[in-house]
Amino acid sequence: MAAVSEILRIATAGSVDDGKSTLIGRLLHDSKAILEDQLDHVARTSERRGDGYLNLALLTDGLRAEREQGITIDVAYRYFQTGAAAGAGAGAGAGAGAGAGAGAAGALATGPSGGRKFIIADTPGHEQYTRNMVTGASTADLSIVLVDARHGVSEQTRRHAFITSLLRIPHLVVAVNKMDLAGYDEATFETIAAEFTDWATRLDLSDIVFIPTSALAGDNIVERSQNMPWYQGPSLLYHLEHVVIATDRDMDDVRFPVQWVVRPMSEEHHDYRGYAGQVAAGVIRPGSEVVVLPSGRRTRVAAIDSYDGELDLAFPSMSVTLRLEDDVDVSRGDMIAGVDEAPVLARDLEAMVCWMSEQPMRPGGRYVIHHTTRSARALIEAIEYRVDVNTLDRDPDAGGLALNEIGRVHLRTSTPLVVDTYARNRTTGSFILIDESSNDTVAAGMIRAGR
Repeated sequence: MAAVSEILRIATAGSVDDGKSTLIGRLLHDSKAILEDQLDHVARTSERRGDGYLNLALLTDGLRAEREQGITIDVAYRYFQTGAAAGAGAGAGAGAGAGAGAGAAGALATGPSGGRKFIIADTPGHEQYTRNMVTGASTADLSIVLVDARHGVSEQTRRHAFITSLLRIPHLVVAVNKMDLAGYDEATFETIAAEFTDWATRLDLSDIVFIPTSALAGDNIVERSQNMPWYQGPSLLYHLEHVVIATDRDMDDVRFPVQWVVRPMSEEHHDYRGYAGQVAAGVIRPGSEVVVLPSGRRTRVAAIDSYDGELDLAFPSMSVTLRLEDDVDVSRGDMIAGVDEAPVLARDLEAMVCWMSEQPMRPGGRYVIHHTTRSARALIEAIEYRVDVNTLDRDPDAGGLALNEIGRVHLRTSTPLVVDTYARNRTTGSFILIDESSNDTVAAGMIRAGR
């Protein structure tokens, strides 16, 4: 059984008509994670529209209406939890309005006994919103890709699987949806699973689970379906509650980007000096030998402080303050790391980049790079190739990257950065590029090599 304090971050993806909004609504409804007033509002709206049924897709329609008004909030977030921990604070929100209804009156019932908290990033399926899917899924532990049982594996399905692989999301669920419209046919499900599995051999996907579902009817969403006795696997919620995520984190190689130097300079804490940040990898204990990069100075951890007092250890993704035994020069942007398997100090980076700007990337372009808590200037020295996200074909003759395109580039930074490959650590292996003139985020990058 999952620990109550565990949080599973989920990214969903699917084509416009694959039933993604309905699946999320059904998951919230059947796990009893919807406030009563929210459910009443959906029921009244469904009746007013003449839907003839409780249209659970309306739970995400707020975001859709915002888009129609020209508001650029392209990823909706839903928060809920199951088991004894579920309480009145769970609620659901969307984009900048997240939590708007969380304090509304109404009881929130507990769901099945799994005791896990969930954050769902409902990412858009359109190809022109690839940048938003990359953003919304970048911190996910698990990706749910929907496939319409009537249409099978599509270009959008392959694109979503590629992005899941590119972002190295550890777990993938392929929900073969609308099985009710395919007559709950086992052969249809098996054909889609076989076709997707064949495609996935070209990608870096290790854990794939296929679940036949009908979000509209509720089949295999929270409870096992009686309409598909041939399926012996778990329901979607059961799998989400029990998938193991702790082992997906690097608990060996200590990575602690320093966000802030804490010096109260008060009478009570006159000589206090601590280094605040969030643990990106590894387990840190008092007495642990560490190296401060880029200076290379070695020391040991004297103590680990938190809001609630001193701790015996810290691990991802805890936010703590470290005190060191020696008076070492440490600044914001430095990295406190383990002495074994230390990260690379690099100015030349090879990276996969998703371009997010209307203005195309060109060789010679200059930007600001933000990596963990450090910033520098970066020059695009070369574009190695552009990837066709639908076919995986590489175009080595690409002269640039346009909006939503993905490619491999070579960057050179003005000052060395302390990096890992993205495959090793998603936090220390990722970065964003900023247009200094407009302050717009123009790219998200995943480091493949550094030197």
